[in-house]
Amino acid sequence: MIHYLVHPMPLRPLLIVDSGRGISQIDFVTDDPLPLPPDATERVTPLLQRAVTQLTEYFAGCRRTFDLPLDERGTPFQLRVWAALRRIPYGVTWSYKQLAAEVGSPRGFRAVGMANHCNPISIVTPCHRVIGTNGTLVGYAGGIDIKRALLDLEMRFSGRLSQSLFADDLEKS
Repeated sequence: MIHYLVHPMPLRPLLIVDSGRGISQIDFVTDDPLPLPPDATERVTPLLQRAVTQLTEYFAGCRRTFDLPLDERGTPFQLRVWAALRRIPYGVTWSYKQLAAEVGSPRGFRAVGMANHCNPISIVTPCHRVIGTNGTLVGYAGGIDIKRALLDLEMRFSGRLSQSLFADDLEKS
């Protein structure tokens, strides 16, 4: 049985899905219809409650890693990329080029970008920590403003910087 909930969070509500085997989806809710499996039922499960607790702690700056069972479905390459994303430390960014090298495909940064784009479990599998080689914020399913906010939150709570890393980015907007 697949269960889901939509929970308010600081940036935007999150859709969280429990497949019965683990968390299979975390998406920022937009005005579009919820991207749900056809047999999903709205119901709070212990795993969904645990996910809400951990995400709330993340947004409060109290959690840097997640301890949730995941039910990811993708190609072997996507699964390797998503596992590598979870190795990017809190408050740190990698380029698509670095991520491609990490998964053993040094010239495959476009393929890595596509796998990153297909990541079904936002925040927990931190695709927001991947930026352009020149340091610019590029490509994020939740939107660049959400990506910037997540990175700024992590920088602030990690103590790495007292101001946004993306000042140049902000000037361009």
